[in-house]
Amino acid sequence: MTATRRDVLRAAAAERGLDAVLVTNLLNVRYLTGFTGSNGALLVRTDASDLFATDGRYTTQAATQVPDVELLVDRTTVPALAREAVRRGAGRIGYESHDLTVDGLHGLERVLADAAAGGAGAELVSVRRAVEAQRAIKDDGEIESLRRACAVADQALAELAAEGALRPGRTELQVGRELDARMLALGAEAPSFETIVATGANSAIPHHRPDATVLREGDFLKLDFGATVDGYHSDMTRTLVLGHAADWQREIYELVVASQAAGRAALAVGTDVVAVDSAARDVIVAAGHGEHFTHGLGHGVGLEIHEAPGIGQLGAGSLAAGMAVTVEPGVYLPGHGGVRIEDTLIVTDDAPELLTLTSKELLVL
Repeated sequence: MTATRRDVLRAAAAERGLDAVLVTNLLNVRYLTGFTGSNGALLVRTDASDLFATDGRYTTQAATQVPDVELLVDRTTVPALAREAVRRGAGRIGYESHDLTVDGLHGLERVLADAAAGGAGAELVSVRRAVEAQRAIKDDGEIESLRRACAVADQALAELAAEGALRPGRTELQVGRELDARMLALGAEAPSFETIVATGANSAIPHHRPDATVLREGDFLKLDFGATVDGYHSDMTRTLVLGHAADWQREIYELVVASQAAGRAALAVGTDVVAVDSAARDVIVAAGHGEHFTHGLGHGVGLEIHEAPGIGQLGAGSLAAGMAVTVEPGVYLPGHGGVRIEDTLIVTDDAPELLTLTSKELLVL
């Protein structure tokens, strides 16, 4: 599968007249090779075999994870690959301009300057986020990893709710740590991100960090969390009420349910991401709460918790089959409380596939 991914990048590079592409972003390296170490870079060549570089700590790991790519052992990895690219005749070398530091770019320029002094000229050409654009379309294996990651998160929340762990008297930190531990026990490599547990007025803060605030009866409890499986991240938010739900809580909850349903229904191949955002946002605006929906509707998810495409008012592009995205509208009333409901879904040629299966009916514990 990784060889096929490299071939896609190879073809795109050839269309741009490049002789090679230097991939330095570690997640992109993982996507294209399977390598999971902390130091590695890849040279994808348009008319010859590829080359993978790492240092001596990872020679055994590279032999196992990247058996089909020629190995270069050099701790400098990126300059070493650039020198080798020029030595093997590359004249136009693509590079990930969004990933290299200024010092890193200067290092590459020095390599090319030295090569030019020796009579072998080459130039650097930015490929921007070419690999990230490729990563936006998930293959069957990636989608299966996402399904498993979502299933772990679903089960972890279900178990905590059934055991009475989400109850007044506990703190946000206690709930968050227990949720993380449960996902690990169920097979997650790690939480997808720092788990958000927000109760009471804190639930009106979209990305509240859990603290010592005590859960109280009658408050909202917002849980935004996910599990990482095979390097792929799930993302889900559910909001529930502890004890009796007041009328205002039910009102904004049902509003967010309607908005989220509209956003999910808009996930169709070819639909502009701005239009998807508008489908959900218009529901909230029509109810008079437009100013209380303060973020984009969603984002892509995969090897990163936030990746292409971005679904929001400032988004660009349209949906394609195989994209894994979130739909997560919210209404946040400062000082009172807020609701967010989020699912992870796969865009398909038919209806989107829902991966986060926890019920979205208002749960009152």
